[in-house]
Amino acid sequence: MTLQELYGSIGGNYEQAMRVLRMEKLLDKHIRKFTKNGVVENLLAAGEAMDPTALFETAHAAKGVSANLGLTDLAEAAGEITEEFRPGNARRLSDDEVRARLKHIASRYGEIAEGIKSYENA
Repeated sequence: MTLQELYGSIGGNYEQAMRVLRMEKLLDKHIRKFTKNGVVENLLAAGEAMDPTALFETAHAAKGVSANLGLTDLAEAAGEITEEFRPGNARRLSDDEVRARLKHIASRYGEIAEGIKSYENA
């Protein structure tokens, strides 16, 4: 499986990731690290505690990493959580709505992780 095939299978934006990282070797390195860096797991843990500060910080980190890797739907979902808990912003979502969005993030992350695992084992 090529890196482009991986991106096709996980619904990622290969071209966007290449614009950011500029070399396939770097993209390969960072996509392999994605499931090991804990950024999404930290976001999900913050969601379990419903800690507003931790939710903002971890969602912001997940948004940045996901965007840099061309995982646009995951970046957008994390971005919504970022804005929900950004200091100074009024809350728009209920805790249950936040949990539903985090459940979507967890599901999407699982799909991406499976794709990366297949890529690494190919």
